[in-house]
Amino acid sequence: MDPEVVANFLSQQRESAPEDLQQSFLTIEDYWDRKLWHQLTDVLVEYFNTPASAQQRLPLFRHFILTFAEKINQLKFVSLGLSTATQCSDDQERLSFLTDLTAKVNKPASQDAYVYALVAASEVKLRLQDLAGARRDLDRAESVLDSFDSVETKVHAAFYRTNASYYQAKAEFGSYYRNALLYLACIDLKDLTVEDAQSRAYDLSIAALVSDSIYNFGELLLHPILDSLNDTQHSWLRDLLFAFNRGDLNAYNVLEVNISKAPLLDDHKAFLWQKISLSALTEAVFRRPPHDRAMTFQTISQETKVQPNEIEILIMKALSLGLLKGSIDQVAEVARINWVQPKVLDMKQIDNMRLRLKNWDSSVNNLGNWIEGVGKDVWAA
Repeated sequence: MDPEVVANFLSQQRESAPEDLQQSFLTIEDYWDRKLWHQLTDVLVEYFNTPASAQQRLPLFRHFILTFAEKINQLKFVSLGLSTATQCSDDQERLSFLTDLTAKVNKPASQDAYVYALVAASEVKLRLQDLAGARRDLDRAESVLDSFDSVETKVHAAFYRTNASYYQAKAEFGSYYRNALLYLACIDLKDLTVEDAQSRAYDLSIAALVSDSIYNFGELLLHPILDSLNDTQHSWLRDLLFAFNRGDLNAYNVLEVNISKAPLLDDHKAFLWQKISLSALTEAVFRRPPHDRAMTFQTISQETKVQPNEIEILIMKALSLGLLKGSIDQVAEVARINWVQPKVLDMKQIDNMRLRLKNWDSSVNNLGNWIEGVGKDVWAA
C-alpha cells in the first residue's frame, strides 16, 4: 500500500479516536514509519486491549495491519485478529472473518498461530450449533498441538476451554471435566471474573457428580476454583462433593433436598444414590486395617444402606470400575478386599488414618516386646 495512503488513513483514525487514545496513534505512526514491527505490534496489541478502541479495530485491521501482517509475530497477529472479531456484527460474519484469518496463518512456520485461530473459529461454530464442524477443527488443532515440543500457554488454554465447551454441549461430562480442569491449569484464576469463576466451579461440580467415569474428585476438591462457591446460593454443591468424597450418607440425606435446584442432578437422582453408595462402600473398606477387610454382605448393607439383595451387584460394580480389588464368596456372602482406590482425605479421614498408624505402632512395639521376652538371651535388644 502507498505509504502516503497509510499515513492519511492513520491521521483520520487518530482524529476520530477518543482524546486520551490519540497519543497512541502518534506512537503507532512513528513505529510504522520507522518499520519497527516488533514495537508496532506491541503497541497495537495494547491499543486493541483498550475497550475504547472497539470502534476502530475493524478498519485498523483491514486497512492497516493486513498491509504488514507477514512482517510481525503471527501469534500476536492472530491475537489482534481475535480482538477485531469481537466487533463483527454477528457470528456468521465473525466465522467468515476468522476462517480468512486461519487461512492466512496456515503456514509451516506459524502452526501455533494457526491452532490459535482455528480454535477461535471452532468456538464460533459451537455457538452456531455446528458441532460436527467444531469437532473437526478441534481434532485438527489437537493433532498439531501434539506435534509441538512446547507452545505458548494461551494456545493450550484456548484449546482446552473450547474443547470443554464442546463436550459440555454434547453432555459428555467426563471429557468436559478433564478438559475444564486442564484449562484452569493453563490460566491464572485471578484473570477470571467472580461470575465466571463461580460458573465454572458450578459446571465442574455438576459434571463430577453426574459423570459415570469420575469417582475420585481429588483434583477438584483441592482446586481453589471450588472456593468461589463459598457464601453463594450454590455453596451446598461444594458440601455435596465433600460428602461424596467421604461416602457420608447422612450428609447426603441432609443435602439431598437441594438436588432439585440443579436440573441435571435431579435427572440423575437414581445414579447419584448408586454413586454415593459406592463411595460409602470404599470408605467402609478404607477405614478397616488391611488384615480386616473380609466384609459380610450384611455388614456392607448396614454401612451403605443398600438392600441386602443388591450388595453383590454393588461390589461387582466397584470391582469393575477399579474402585476396589478383591473377590466375592457368593456362598458365604463375604467380600474379601485387598485394595481400595486412593483418594483425597478430609481432616476426619486423616485423623482416622492417624489412629490406625498409632495402633500399628503399638502392635509393632508389643510384638517386639513379646519376641524379646520369648527369646530371652537369644534375642539381642
